[in-house]
Amino acid sequence: MTSERLETLAESHGIQTRYVSELGEPKRIDDAAKSGLLKVLKVDPEGGEHGEFEHAEHRPSLACAVPEHLRGRRAWGVTCQLYSLRSHRNLGIGDFEDLARLAEIASVEGASFVGVNPLHALFLADPGRYSPYSPSTRRFLNPFYLAIDALPGGLEVVDAARGEADVFEGLDGELVDYGAVGALKGRLLRAVFDTLRATLDGDGDFRAFLEKGGDALRDFALFEAISHRMRAEGGSAGWHNWPDAFHARGGETVRAFEAAHADDVRFHEWLQFECDRQLGAAQARAKAAGMAIGLYLDFAVGVSPDGAETWADPELTVRDARVGSPPDMFNSAGQDWGLAPLSPRALAERHYAPLSAAYDGLMEHAGAIRIDHAMGLARLWWIPEGVSSKDGGYVRYPLGEMVDAVARVSQDTSCLVIGEDLGTVPEGFRDTMLDSNILSYKVLYFERWKDGLFKATGEYPERSLACISTHDLATLAGWWQGADIRLRAETGRQDEAATERDLKERERDRQTLLAALRHENLLPPELVSAAEGKADLPSALDEELALAVHRFGARTRSMLFAVQMEDMILSQKQPNLPGTMDEYPNWRIRSDILLEDLGADERFQTMARAMRLERPEIA
Repeated sequence: MTSERLETLAESHGIQTRYVSELGEPKRIDDAAKSGLLKVLKVDPEGGEHGEFEHAEHRPSLACAVPEHLRGRRAWGVTCQLYSLRSHRNLGIGDFEDLARLAEIASVEGASFVGVNPLHALFLADPGRYSPYSPSTRRFLNPFYLAIDALPGGLEVVDAARGEADVFEGLDGELVDYGAVGALKGRLLRAVFDTLRATLDGDGDFRAFLEKGGDALRDFALFEAISHRMRAEGGSAGWHNWPDAFHARGGETVRAFEAAHADDVRFHEWLQFECDRQLGAAQARAKAAGMAIGLYLDFAVGVSPDGAETWADPELTVRDARVGSPPDMFNSAGQDWGLAPLSPRALAERHYAPLSAAYDGLMEHAGAIRIDHAMGLARLWWIPEGVSSKDGGYVRYPLGEMVDAVARVSQDTSCLVIGEDLGTVPEGFRDTMLDSNILSYKVLYFERWKDGLFKATGEYPERSLACISTHDLATLAGWWQGADIRLRAETGRQDEAATERDLKERERDRQTLLAALRHENLLPPELVSAAEGKADLPSALDEELALAVHRFGARTRSMLFAVQMEDMILSQKQPNLPGTMDEYPNWRIRSDILLEDLGADERFQTMARAMRLERPEIA
């Protein structure tokens, strides 16, 4: 086949053969990548039939909800990693009760929302798989976030466990010990369930939840029960390494297991019932406390290839490819996120119902959601099995249908939608977001003109969420001191020359930031000389300067402004360092402050006062 015909065939099946990088450079994928992606899509590169992608619906017909009481207003809120919250009552990991309490504390200070990391179900049988962005499924919730003392009879179970020697050892360290947490909470949850099991079938609320969850809930619970058994026998929590007889949901072996382990399956159904109740209660408490939005939840870009979603519905995802990103200025080899891409064909055949169902499960108890890597609504970088990230390519989805799937649920639930649109963004994508009421995601560090100057507050679009940093970037205090740059060097991700270059650039960035603050009349007087280059920049970020930077962010035109809890207490420890595994304690760092002490903490209160000054409360 000629290269021209191969390109035409690839484009007709949604493979984007040419794209523009994040630096504005034109790129194209080679013939090997086109052929590999066609094979993944079950199309013969030599004689396959022409596809129909150009006839798909690429313009949305619906727009996401923007509640009337938020129109023309500017709200602010607090974001955190739920697992990181520390309290006197939790069991080594933040939980739904902590989330509800944080919402109540933040509401008193004038916050309109509390945002958290994805709460999707991971692998209960393997606590070591704890990345919130590699879920087993996006339809259901992570039971490790259950507040056991808030369950019926749970407080008694926890109190009894406290009487056992060393049972809580290791839970109060600076890092979440997922192994210890998983062992303890798994045992206690089962103990609570065993005391309730006889009454569950007569519980009308539980029966209604089972009926609403339908086959999807049953399939997930069955997966979890098999996963637990496999781990107990020394095997894997993920299904790819299970015996072949357990690979098919409808197979005889799986059906026999389901019949023989009814209580184990019911246990996992009950866990989801309680997760749903506790998350719903957290949102109800946030709203009752006066929050205009309440919970702001995160939607991961994909699912793990060996999780519940791919096991129960293997046709919905593509097994022979993984999701990642192309080479860019930060990763010359590209990135492999290890996620299973949704099948464009299966989505279209099912009228995007599986995607709507996943959004519905999240929006039911949220006032706003954030779609991680929102460009996935338009395209994802697929990496065929057996090749490196750089040898993949973009596979497109019908943007109109994808957005409509989100917007339909958003309208039904009156839920705001924010799209994380950082990185390589397709041409016209942000215009579609704007038309569809999907708020853009504006991070201060990246909001610059081409000459490196920070954009003025008036340049931020109204339909956006602004923030200083994210979970993947340095906290403000860490950014100021170049902690992220030094971390990259310490973990072997860049050499000495690159580190020296980046630190010098950060020095310029700090001075440029002071200039932006001065333009907004927010610069502390003692730093004017430093902003003019006549004095040294302060080596550390103090509270006054942190307040000025956050007031700058709060002063933008963006509808929402999010303040990281780490930044409210001037922490230098960022939650995640992309590109690392064991070199950095990703998704494990616990908060420096107890939740019970947060409301009275002077740093927290001072930051909240500054936010109220810039963004008065919304009723």
